[in-house]
Amino acid sequence: MELKNYDKHENIIETVTKGSIAEELGVEEGDLLISINGHEIKDIIDYKYHISDDYIVMVIKKEYGQIWELEIEKEYDEDVGIAFSNPLIDKAKSCNNKCIFCFIDQLPKGMRKTLYFKDDDSRLSFLQGNFITLTNISEDDIKRIIEYRISPINISVHTTDPKLRTFMLNNKNAGNLYDILKRFSAANIEMNCQIVLCPGINDGESLKKTVEDLSHLYPSIHSVAVVPVGLTKYREGLYPIDGYNKQLASKLLDEIHEYQRYFFTKKGTRFIYASDEFYILAGVELPKVEQYEGFPQIENGVGLIRNFDMEIKKVLKDEKINLNKAKSYLLITGVSAFEFIKKIAVKMENSFSGLSLDVKAIKNDFFGHSVTVSGLVTGKDIFMQVKDYDLKDGIIIPRSMLKSGEDIFLDDITVKELEEKLQTNVIIAEVNGEKFVDLFVKDLIK
Repeated sequence: MELKNYDKHENIIETVTKGSIAEELGVEEGDLLISINGHEIKDIIDYKYHISDDYIVMVIKKEYGQIWELEIEKEYDEDVGIAFSNPLIDKAKSCNNKCIFCFIDQLPKGMRKTLYFKDDDSRLSFLQGNFITLTNISEDDIKRIIEYRISPINISVHTTDPKLRTFMLNNKNAGNLYDILKRFSAANIEMNCQIVLCPGINDGESLKKTVEDLSHLYPSIHSVAVVPVGLTKYREGLYPIDGYNKQLASKLLDEIHEYQRYFFTKKGTRFIYASDEFYILAGVELPKVEQYEGFPQIENGVGLIRNFDMEIKKVLKDEKINLNKAKSYLLITGVSAFEFIKKIAVKMENSFSGLSLDVKAIKNDFFGHSVTVSGLVTGKDIFMQVKDYDLKDGIIIPRSMLKSGEDIFLDDITVKELEEKLQTNVIIAEVNGEKFVDLFVKDLIK
């Protein structure tokens, strides 16, 4: 998650929702929130906690200096409709680990500053789903999470072996993880855990022990995702790590499926899930929709492809839909999703008369060819690899290739710049099957 204003502590209101309580009361962009019910708002958790009452007194400072005291009656837990320029209303806590597999340490120099910031903030875990290691969490933070019922929290575990975790995270505080997890479990704080798996380091018997330890804290630990280590070509001077290949991925999936059968028999849940990357690497069919049990870690790449396929099937009809005129587009994807996107293209062509969809997998020259996910494809790589195509009506890219909230790629090339370079339309598709189909159903692509 690339943060905005992560180094500022400010309560400046950036947006006011149209039709909200705040708008009705005259709150405007640029106003400063001072307090709620007499409590100074130190961060977004304070805000969420104190804003939940059905009667509040909110004090704001207008841009021109006037102080307003607003008495608000509302439904319990109803928000008033404001958002802040800094989503945390505080400086984000940075990561003080030096993980042997850290992806940010593998970025090339010269990228925008925000990409190099390593967050490790429990508030971002609650608000935006970020995974945290708990190595920089204080006793006050732990008590506050329990008191404010901050849940769910996403936690990067990697291993429960104290010695191994201290080594992998290169942090002396990394070994006390399980004690913190037990305290959260006793307080009924919901947790989702992640294991970044490095061959020969935290797999095999180490993984078995980690999964066993975490399962003892079910149902507080709701799910565990296993994802392969991501390696770029910029690893000079870093700890030597091998990536996953077809054989290793197949072996890992056999182990995961065995764990799932055991937990489903004992606990009624599969509990542990492998990311889509493992199935693609192994050349193994993805699990069925019901086997993902509601997709608890879809944003971690667990079941993302299966869910997208399910969403498309829900909205596609048996009969053909005629477009106003023939359309021809090039679908852009990463190498790992290529075969899946090709199948999606065929389904779309069979459902829309006059629609032609070609698919292009972009090799990642920017980070290295071992990086195959769509979310790390850059604008330059797209340009260099499709510039000689007859692009006709344009190209379609997934929203995941762009910075959150902005039309800009990781290499700072904007969508507009890419359009100018290619002299064609660049259409942004949400990573959602229904919305993807809607591009054509509503004939939004001109």
